[in-house]
Amino acid sequence: MKTFNFIGTPISAVTYADLYAAVDSWIEDKTSRSHNITIINAYCATLALLDPQLARIYDHSDLIGPDGMPFVYWLRYCLRTACDQFDGYSILTKLSERAKEKNYRFFLYGGDPDVVKNMKRKIESQYPYINIVGYMSPPFRPLTAEEDQTICHEINQLKPDIIFVGLGTPKQDRWIEDHIYKIRGAVMINSGALFDFVGGRIKRAPRLVSVLCLEWLYRLFSKDFRRLWYRYTILNLIFLWNFFLQVIGVKVVKRERIKRA
Repeated sequence: MKTFNFIGTPISAVTYADLYAAVDSWIEDKTSRSHNITIINAYCATLALLDPQLARIYDHSDLIGPDGMPFVYWLRYCLRTACDQFDGYSILTKLSERAKEKNYRFFLYGGDPDVVKNMKRKIESQYPYINIVGYMSPPFRPLTAEEDQTICHEINQLKPDIIFVGLGTPKQDRWIEDHIYKIRGAVMINSGALFDFVGGRIKRAPRLVSVLCLEWLYRLFSKDFRRLWYRYTILNLIFLWNFFLQVIGVKVVKRERIKRA
């Protein structure tokens, strides 16, 4: 699978055929460690550039796919290969459709209590055959060791195949890294704003807006402006500046992927 280095984070030119093959292979053994799919946008790549610990977490990922369409276009152009957009909503849609044939077991972890309930209800109404074996909205405070152990036990008892983790970046990535061996035989996906989109808290940008690479602008002027302005102004400028330096060969950040056992 071909990859391209975006200011240090290697993102794969991956298709949904690749995703299906990986998921089906990983969930065969429910006693093995879990695997994870990391979806990366400019915000994630910039945070990884500024935070070596987060960079190491991304480098451990079993599969890294492009979230935003600018990354998709760049991968297609530079690598001359097929590449699909791996945003949380598209992954949920594709795996939910495939669940009719494969009988995947889903678990939803994250979001506000009402949001995750609405998300579950909406998915089940759209895909009546889907099997969501459980959902959980954890408290915003750090969990105690006992609470975390209880959560892991409950999830393992349910034996989900696919766990959508929606705790926000980078909290969700740290949670996945910490639980990749505690939860067995599942595929964990860092899901960004997916819970808010599907749960009805915020509206998803129209497809045309995404294709035109303006989804960030649509989200910036949503109800979360105060939370997102720094991400979509300062951090995006940091990404663009460092990517420009990379393209002209002045500054290239390289890291080696570290595969898990």
